[in-house]
Amino acid sequence: MELTLTKCSLEDVEQLRLISEQTFVKAFEKDNDPIDFKNYIEKAFALEKIKSELLNPYSDFYFVYRNEELVGYFKLNVLSAQSDVKRDDSIELERIYVLKEYQSLGLGKQFLHHIKSIAQEKNKKMLWLGVWEENKRAIQFYQRHGFQKFDTHPYFIGTDEQTDWLMHISIKGAFNN
Repeated sequence: MELTLTKCSLEDVEQLRLISEQTFVKAFEKDNDPIDFKNYIEKAFALEKIKSELLNPYSDFYFVYRNEELVGYFKLNVLSAQSDVKRDDSIELERIYVLKEYQSLGLGKQFLHHIKSIAQEKNKKMLWLGVWEENKRAIQFYQRHGFQKFDTHPYFIGTDEQTDWLMHISIKGAFNN
């Protein structure tokens, strides 16, 4: 099944807020302290916060559709919007989520293909991301697709300090995966 992408605009802010919160809760709620998690969700996925992210000229959100059904989304950052690496020739994949009912269909691989194409179009040499060190399934997925760990950084869910692996892949030759 072919996926289609739509770059999100301000008109999409409410739908983006909903899918962002929904996918994050499904993925991580069970593994976190309920109070810390609730506080994090209220701040990270507040409508005004999502709106400000959408308005950042160095960040782009994309809805991903399969047969006209929304199946997930991702967020890319360049230049000063990147959280750690702030190289002109790099692009950060800050968020990538497939809705639960569409997981295990090979869509993640297709998402990555589109993301790498966007990175190439933007003349980026490196695609990088942060992934929670306890998210073994995601780490294995990224490793299968050529990503390598190059560092770590702290990530806070409320007051709970967690560790994210920073992983990257070269865009040159990225389509061999």
